[in-house]
Amino acid sequence: MLVLVAPGQGAQTPGFLIPWLDLPGVEDRLREWSSAIDLDLIHYGTKADADEIRDTAVAQPLLVASALVSARQLCATGEDVSRLAGAVAGHSVGELAAAALAGTLTDAAAMELVRRRGLAMAEAAAVTETGMAALLGGEESVVLPHLEQLGLTPANVNGAGQIVAAGTAEQLAALAENKPEGTRRVVPLKVAGAFHTHHMSPAVSVLEAAVTELPAADPHTPFVSNRDGQVVTSGQELVQRLVGQVANPVRWDRCMETFKELGVTAIIEAAPGGTLVGLAKRALPGVATLALKTPDDLDAARTLIAEHASPAADLSAE
Repeated sequence: MLVLVAPGQGAQTPGFLIPWLDLPGVEDRLREWSSAIDLDLIHYGTKADADEIRDTAVAQPLLVASALVSARQLCATGEDVSRLAGAVAGHSVGELAAAALAGTLTDAAAMELVRRRGLAMAEAAAVTETGMAALLGGEESVVLPHLEQLGLTPANVNGAGQIVAAGTAEQLAALAENKPEGTRRVVPLKVAGAFHTHHMSPAVSVLEAAVTELPAADPHTPFVSNRDGQVVTSGQELVQRLVGQVANPVRWDRCMETFKELGVTAIIEAAPGGTLVGLAKRALPGVATLALKTPDDLDAARTLIAEHASPAADLSAE
């Protein structure tokens, strides 16, 4: 059983879209989306530096766009790869790409919604100096009370020994000086705010207004939600979960538990892949994994799909 996943903020690197532009139709699609959301995705994906693409209002649309264009290339025959998957999921902003891959949102609607999401979260992040840091190692039963004592929120519980803390700059500085027992490292993340915490509450009302008249079809592929790892089958519920998600923790650990319960045998991570595959290798031993980094990875991904998708399909070009 194949699971298709989309990465979250922090996965982007300067120039990561360059090789994808060589594929037929990709540049045209990116230009179309750029015009619709008033953001030059091609510039930011090819020429912008690390600081420019760290901006929440830029990073989020860029990541959803890259996940969509790369995933849409997985079937050389033009078939919708998500219909061959047993489930789809996305980490944080990656949920918007996953919602489009599952058929709940159109690609265009996902891009418009992520643009509003990025702008709203950037505005919320500007109110107070906040950020996030990954804690590597340590037991959850020790780490979570320690974070609470410092006033920090476990914004991402990622499994495989990784919890991401979020809060003010002062709280994160205190964490760096006083890490939980058993934690090997505390790594500051390249994000502009304390996402998935109460600091993002202003963005929730913006998104609530944005989705009021948004068409939302029921997903044609099981969608595994960040909120609790549950499979969502209602399009309206899925969209409401996307709204609330910005101010609530990401439980990727529970998503991976659900993948296991569903019988996952392979995971493909859309571009810019790597982070979620890394977590899966530690938490789901024996599951085949592949991260889409460049188009050079497509042939291997198509082989993996043919071996693990249901129904099996010939994904090679005629």
